[in-house]
Amino acid sequence: MLTGINAAVMKADTPTDNELVRLISGGDREAFAELYRRRQANVYRFALQMSGRPELAEDVTQEVFMVLMRGDAGYDEARGSVKAFLLGVARNYVLRRLKQDHYFVSVEEHEDLSYGEAGGHLATLTRKATIESVRKAVLSLPEHYREVIALCELQEMSYGETAQVLGCAIGTVRSRLHRARAMLLEKLHPARNEDVATPEVKSARCFA
Repeated sequence: MLTGINAAVMKADTPTDNELVRLISGGDREAFAELYRRRQANVYRFALQMSGRPELAEDVTQEVFMVLMRGDAGYDEARGSVKAFLLGVARNYVLRRLKQDHYFVSVEEHEDLSYGEAGGHLATLTRKATIESVRKAVLSLPEHYREVIALCELQEMSYGETAQVLGCAIGTVRSRLHRARAMLLEKLHPARNEDVATPEVKSARCFA
């Protein structure tokens, strides 16, 4: 008889996140490995976007998936997506670590980001400079503005999912995001007044 993730694959070509979590709760290690492969980057990037510290992001990512494996946080699929749940746990760990370690973000120390393919050396340098300016601007925001930018703009989550992660009302997400965008715009283009959903912000969605 097929069990675990193999049975799930027989029912559907690709098991959903919720199916994987249910299998994980039954001790299925293959399901855990699959969910880790699928969602590890989301958690790591959020932690890095919030902290600017690769080592902290790695620690938080491991902690988040250990929580899922142990079942400590009590995921309830009726309350939202697995991705939002994982990022909510990540947020708690990141904020706790920032407070404990008294981190003052310094992005100049860390250049281990992935910029993808670029059309030549000059294009690579130009794109890197653009992404660096966005990274520095995001990391300079207060935490409650930084997290809505990281979730809504960089992780491309909906207002509803972001509200779930932050444990607040959708209206609060909207107002914080509006203010955060304005602050980012001022930092990136002090002399200009335009839509803050610029190509620079979009290109920074993959920094990790």
